[in-house]
Amino acid sequence: MKPLLPARSCARDLTRALTRALTCDLTRTLVCFGAVALWPLAASAAYPEKPLRIVVTFAAGGASDIVARAISEPLSKALGQPVIVDNKPGAGGTIGGLEVVRAAPDGYTLMLSNSTPLSIGPFTVPKQPYDPGRQFTHIAMLGIAPVAIMANPKTGPATLKDLPKYAVGGAANFGSGGPGSIGHIVGEMTKDAMKLSMTHVPYRGGAPMTTDLIAGTIPLGIDVITAYVPMMKSGQIKGLAVTSRSRSPLAPDVPTVVELGLPQLLAENYFGVSGPAGLPKEVTDKLSKALADIVADPAIVRRFEELGITAVKMSSAEFAGFVNKQVNDWAPAIKAADVKN
Repeated sequence: MKPLLPARSCARDLTRALTRALTCDLTRTLVCFGAVALWPLAASAAYPEKPLRIVVTFAAGGASDIVARAISEPLSKALGQPVIVDNKPGAGGTIGGLEVVRAAPDGYTLMLSNSTPLSIGPFTVPKQPYDPGRQFTHIAMLGIAPVAIMANPKTGPATLKDLPKYAVGGAANFGSGGPGSIGHIVGEMTKDAMKLSMTHVPYRGGAPMTTDLIAGTIPLGIDVITAYVPMMKSGQIKGLAVTSRSRSPLAPDVPTVVELGLPQLLAENYFGVSGPAGLPKEVTDKLSKALADIVADPAIVRRFEELGITAVKMSSAEFAGFVNKQVNDWAPAIKAADVKN
């Protein structure tokens, strides 16, 4: 029979065994914790691993839709994944806007942002659905374009100065891309500035409004110039004014509101890309760089110029500041217009 070990020796051996066990458990725990902590960084570094979706807050065929489709192919090439354009019109752009706000902040759901879903739409519904500054990550500016006040060449007024006479008796119905769209706001501003009696006819996007404007169903249409340059050149639509300080090079015969003595109608729509709040910095930076490269591409610059858009490069922080400033600047006009969606 082996002699019993002294109590002190047994205690020493037990302490060593426990120390080894605890050290191994602690090491495994730290390794696992480190892996978990590094997982978001690894996920961001691998981004994107699946197709991206750009939500457009208007129907297909309008200005926002055209811009989204113009950037989708080069963005797909830059990121190595398909980029799908998904049209979600309605409620002054807030249906699509709310879908993006509710999406996971992983960079796979984006929005073709512009004045309507951010600066106008949220303030025209009974309950504001989101905060356009705090509930989005504004990734990159793409460009700006003026609004065009247009007429059917046969049934509408010949010039903007003729509008007061034409509008006598309530004949001057004007169409826009929808309630709370930038066209709607500019129309209401025009009514106020020129003391007109006009009725707003809302459409679900610029494309259906164009059809009725060309057909003469409505005599006037107000929208971002982007989609209408070809129809102006062909004579199907007559441009009465653009809401910018200088004339558009694509519609040089169309006077500006400043020339016509209506500087209070200055309004420029912007196009950008935004995502849900809380996008990882690595994802935002990757998208911002890809989009900056796209708007610097001469082919995209030419395409934008064909659509009356001036390409603009802004950092994410600069774009966020631009959005917040426009929201604040336009608030009085939206309130005065009493637009309801």
